[in-house]
Amino acid sequence: MSDYSDLPGLLADIAEVAGLEAAMILAETVGGTRVTIPARAGDDHWLVRTVGKTAAEAICDHFRTLSAEGREAGARHIVIPKGPAGCLDKARRRMAKELLDGASAREAARRAGLSERAAFRMRARMRDDENSPQGRLL
Repeated sequence: MSDYSDLPGLLADIAEVAGLEAAMILAETVGGTRVTIPARAGDDHWLVRTVGKTAAEAICDHFRTLSAEGREAGARHIVIPKGPAGCLDKARRRMAKELLDGASAREAARRAGLSERAAFRMRARMRDDENSPQGRLL
């Protein structure tokens, strides 16, 4: 069993049951949105078309709910996290805030968990935006 603790909750669950590739494909294609996971997905269902039959079956099995009588109780609605792309966006916003608050590029990068080079590029873009007739676009 692999450790997917660096992934947001539901993506880690999906990676555990259907594989990391299926989790990343879902994050990339439908991340940040609410989707319907059926009790079982037919060949033409969006989930099967997105991650393949085997992964879709594993995902459906994992999220399937049963009634008190043990019958499959229909579809379940979940929000798929954005995954690493969403984490990167958050880190970039943190770095921009640090730079705006006066932190050095080195310190902003360290606090945001990004590279110094990225911080220097961001700081240069921020300066360009300030000198632009439109002003800052952050």
